[in-house]
Amino acid sequence: MFEWSETDELIRGAVRSFIDKELRPHLDALDSGDMLPYPIIRKLFSEFGIDALGAESIGKLLARQRKREEAIAAGEPLPEKKAKSGDGGPFSGQESLMAVLVSELSGVCMGLVTAMGVSIGLGATTILSRGTLAQKERWLPDIVTMKKVAAWAITEPDSGSDAFGGMKTYVRRDGDDYILNGQKTFITNGPYADTVVVYAKLDEGDGVDKRDRKVLTFVLDKGMEGFTQGKPFKKMGLHASPTGELFFDNVRLGRDRLLGETEAHESGDGRESARSSFTAERIGVAFMALGIVNECHRLCVDYAKTRKLWGQEIGRFQLVQLKLAKMEVARINVQNMVFNALERSSAGKPPTLAEASAMKLYCSEIATEVAMDAVQLFGGNGYMSEYHVEQLARDAKSLMIYAGSNEIQITHVAKGLLAH
Repeated sequence: MFEWSETDELIRGAVRSFIDKELRPHLDALDSGDMLPYPIIRKLFSEFGIDALGAESIGKLLARQRKREEAIAAGEPLPEKKAKSGDGGPFSGQESLMAVLVSELSGVCMGLVTAMGVSIGLGATTILSRGTLAQKERWLPDIVTMKKVAAWAITEPDSGSDAFGGMKTYVRRDGDDYILNGQKTFITNGPYADTVVVYAKLDEGDGVDKRDRKVLTFVLDKGMEGFTQGKPFKKMGLHASPTGELFFDNVRLGRDRLLGETEAHESGDGRESARSSFTAERIGVAFMALGIVNECHRLCVDYAKTRKLWGQEIGRFQLVQLKLAKMEVARINVQNMVFNALERSSAGKPPTLAEASAMKLYCSEIATEVAMDAVQLFGGNGYMSEYHVEQLARDAKSLMIYAGSNEIQITHVAKGLLAH
């Protein structure tokens, strides 16, 4: 893949029309936190049929799984299994569409993309990949259509980069149930989520080192006794994406809320689930970075053509030309990384965790650099909130921390190289 298809460009045009009509008029309200992103996301899903697409995809997947389980129960030959359950998530096969959607929205309001992406890309996909048929039927239809909002809770106050080793949130067995205690922080959608995927360590007694204890994955619903959702944090950027803390005080969880309903899941414990999510999330960062770079590039080229100093357009000055040229190189590089990821997904050979980390590392750094250069190119205007580059710079910086800090990406890339 070396360019966007005609269909991709048609979708892009439609998305831009939606953005101009439904999103730009509300940017101030979204950036101040006065307006939540979810109504706009639901309208987007409705207008583009994404809700119907998600519902149809999940419906077909659940029907296939139901048929297989009925065949197993009846001792009949199994229907041919064409793909692993959960591969690609609820919008498998629509990666190009989602890349266009994510990049276009990210250039205008990346917080909205984060709220949407975590709900579906992390929340729904984790349930899809690890849940039983009953669990998928219980939670997925509402999440993939955005009727309900999901959160994905792994980060804690003392275990950001050391997500598993430093995890203190724990569950202990109590008969057939589990009792959950602990705290999560920096949780996207946390303050308003209807459904929350929570990672917790199993308290296995003193015989097992706390760092090595099994990680289990549970699904909680808003309003459960002992489960408290904190107020939204005030942040540097991504203001349209509500982020907060979650508190668990002796929350009683039935086995039906343990994903897979077993501690010995066929794909490993919760660590494996999270690592799979990390890969998808880091590829998503490249899509978001492309949106930031594209929008900065567009705004700066337009500004360089119209802004005059000493009687001529600033685009005639070589230092301004240097910034524009570097933005063009960044745009080509990030777009080619996105194309590579799309092509490999289409071929059934998606990037590894190390490769996804490399993509995230480069794309997040270059998007931040481009956004800061855009502020500089705009001069005093760039520092003013009425000029969009100010928001783009604040949002871009989050990509260097989001989905694992860039320092951790370096470790993952190096481990991937040294493992061969």
